[in-house]
Amino acid sequence: MAEERDAERGEISGGFSMDSTESRWVFQEDEDDSEIEEDDADSRHQYVLDSEDEENGEQRLIRTGPRIDSFDVEALEVPGAQRNDYEVDISVGRRIVLAFQTLGVVFGDVGTSPLYTFSVMFRKAPINENEDILGALSLVLYTLFLIPLVKYVLVVLWANDDGEGGTFALYSLICRHAKVSLLPNQLPSDARISSFRLKVPSPELERSLKIKERLETSLTLKKILLVLVLAGTSMVIANGVVTPAMSVLSSVGGLKVGVDAIEHDEVVMISVACLIVLFSVQKYGTSKVGLAVGPALFIWFCSLAGIGMYNLLKYDTTVLRAFNPIHIYYFFKRNSTKAWYSLGGCLLCATGSEAMFADLCYFSVRSVQLSFVFLVLPCLVLGYLGQAAYLMENHADAGRAFFSSVPSGVFWPVFFIANIAALIASRAMTTATFSCIKQSTALGCFPRLKIIHTSRKFMGQIYIPVINWFLLAVSLVFVYSISNIDEIGNAYGIAEIGVMMMTTILVTLVMLLIWQIHIIIVLSFVVVFLGLELTFFSSVLWSVGDGSWIILVFGIIMFLIMYIWNYGSKLKYETEVKQKLSMDLMRELGCNLGTIRAPGIGLLYNELVKGIPAILGHFLTTLPAIHSMIIFVCIKYVPVPVVPQSERFLFRRVCHKSYHIFRCIARYGYKDVRKENHQAFEQLLIESLEKFIRREAQERSLESDGDDDSDAEEENSVSRVLVAPNGSVYSLGVPLLADFQDTHNSMVDASTSDEVNLASSSPPVFDAEQSLERELSFIRKAKESGVVYLLGHGDIRARKDSWFIKKLVINYFYAFLRKNCRRGITTLSVPHSNLMQVGMTYMV
Repeated sequence: MAEERDAERGEISGGFSMDSTESRWVFQEDEDDSEIEEDDADSRHQYVLDSEDEENGEQRLIRTGPRIDSFDVEALEVPGAQRNDYEVDISVGRRIVLAFQTLGVVFGDVGTSPLYTFSVMFRKAPINENEDILGALSLVLYTLFLIPLVKYVLVVLWANDDGEGGTFALYSLICRHAKVSLLPNQLPSDARISSFRLKVPSPELERSLKIKERLETSLTLKKILLVLVLAGTSMVIANGVVTPAMSVLSSVGGLKVGVDAIEHDEVVMISVACLIVLFSVQKYGTSKVGLAVGPALFIWFCSLAGIGMYNLLKYDTTVLRAFNPIHIYYFFKRNSTKAWYSLGGCLLCATGSEAMFADLCYFSVRSVQLSFVFLVLPCLVLGYLGQAAYLMENHADAGRAFFSSVPSGVFWPVFFIANIAALIASRAMTTATFSCIKQSTALGCFPRLKIIHTSRKFMGQIYIPVINWFLLAVSLVFVYSISNIDEIGNAYGIAEIGVMMMTTILVTLVMLLIWQIHIIIVLSFVVVFLGLELTFFSSVLWSVGDGSWIILVFGIIMFLIMYIWNYGSKLKYETEVKQKLSMDLMRELGCNLGTIRAPGIGLLYNELVKGIPAILGHFLTTLPAIHSMIIFVCIKYVPVPVVPQSERFLFRRVCHKSYHIFRCIARYGYKDVRKENHQAFEQLLIESLEKFIRREAQERSLESDGDDDSDAEEENSVSRVLVAPNGSVYSLGVPLLADFQDTHNSMVDASTSDEVNLASSSPPVFDAEQSLERELSFIRKAKESGVVYLLGHGDIRARKDSWFIKKLVINYFYAFLRKNCRRGITTLSVPHSNLMQVGMTYMV
């Protein structure tokens, strides 16, 4: 649309800059060799870097500020960067407590992998001689070192989005740095949120800017990026299904070692009971459960290390030779195809690696790193060494390696703690699933669901009832339909390796675009880890026909749900933009809008960030009267974790002053808690509106003072000066306030204009103050008369001449999702007497 193109052009045109971190870098074609002239009145700094482009001729790399409009001006109110780093202000004692809690929340999954890794590997590649055990052990050890340690702990954890992890956190991080988001309601003023700011590219690293340019101009690349993110998220959800099934069945299966008479069906029934208990306690929250199960996981890891050392000293210390990777080569040389099949089992030792990243919102990076390096990894290595030492003399027990290697005197205590650890491991991916779904919901890629925040201190700790019971139901079906541990292990590998590959691709993009590290390091990261993961993926995919295909189908279904929701929401928004009311119609209606203006404030909720929504016309034709003050409220999620309360609302005047119509954009990050009382919300909104009106009057006064000292030509050409509420002075590259006659006929559409236009004919200061007080008094009286929430429910239907697939997707699938999702207004406890709803259907 022309309006959107103008907005994009405006972002790279003149503006202002509060500091160097707010600039933007753009390529600008230069037809001559003339230098850029700096205006002394403009505080912007421009840097020129010549580059060669065979197709486009000479280009210049220019750092410039974004365009000014009234939303940008409001965003100046809090110029200080208020980063929401989780690492800040955490004491040493608190860091130790967090590290202890990570055992119960983050590391349960990877910590229980010794229960089944060797069992699955040696079922696919049976032991012929001791050298096979050394080869399998070496493969497991180096998988542990490369994927969980090097890739996730040392690299991926640092790619967090202000303390938030997961595939959608990576996506939002990339979206903040380059305009690759397909969300249609982004504004230049979003970049003014203090937590939005990122380090700008250095002039020397032109590569990242070319990648940024390419991503921003290619719709295909944007869609591919979104598809990768949705595919990764669907695999995380699939992990939330298969992890409980695998962990619980493996631990309960130890009964076959301790009790000879027990049957497999009885093991399945006990596993089902454990799963029901597991998902039932999920609602009590991460902090409570984490503190409760942290000691249990600590005992589990200590047990792994103790049993490993015991078996190592008792049976065979020569397994330490497995640290030499040459044994991996010998393993593949002797077993060839069977060794390749066994890679699917080897991958299970790294399961839970993604949980370390996805669950990062619950803890700090340092606490996760400390726990893994100094406790989890050493205990896992000792556990695998001990199992291998036992198998060197007991080849027949390879099918149940862990429980067979436990000394008989401590079997039942270890069995008990192993089952507790398995239940905890199941929670690790469940909490990761909650986190990913909340992020995808906030970024418009998942239907809205009820989200319960389980901690008053940490807003990232959440519980989603519908998803919790949905995962339980699918897990039970999975256990009943596929009770074979090998098939479940293969399905586990498919889900895990799928999200690992997506993370590798997204982190590579972060390296190129944001971190801007040397290309050799980036290529090494991609070649090593993506090559390794593709090898694992080929192994598990080869066995997909044995029942593990169910998890692939489940992942595809989740992917389609997210993609259809994103597609339908985007189509609905674009249709609302096309059908918005014109300013000519508003002028014809007059300040009374062609009806009676009753005292009060009407908050009209819509999804438009620009223009007048078409749903207003329905209210005007349906209701006998409309409120004396109307505020278009747009609840918008921006790709940042948290928006400070002082930066929550942005206002803009719509139409002439006498219309008393405003636009309010309420901005929330994907970690923000939207659980407000409607009265507190109204009070904060009105206070912010009064602030906006006072600032507007102040800016008009400043401009009038400047006009007295300049002639008519200078008024239209020189930059203006803005004094922000904190006292700082900024230079504006375009006029902030344009003069015009104080009449209805001179009204300009403030919602689509590039400038803020206010009625001003240089009135005396006294008259300006009177006008300000009258408007503020009008707002207070309207507030006293009551606030009504006007909700416009817009639905979309495919046109009759649309393709069959489009009709199926829009009229049935998307309509079903929209009908059963949670309404945005439900987060506010608004009485039904204060609600007014009108429905509207758009043909797309």
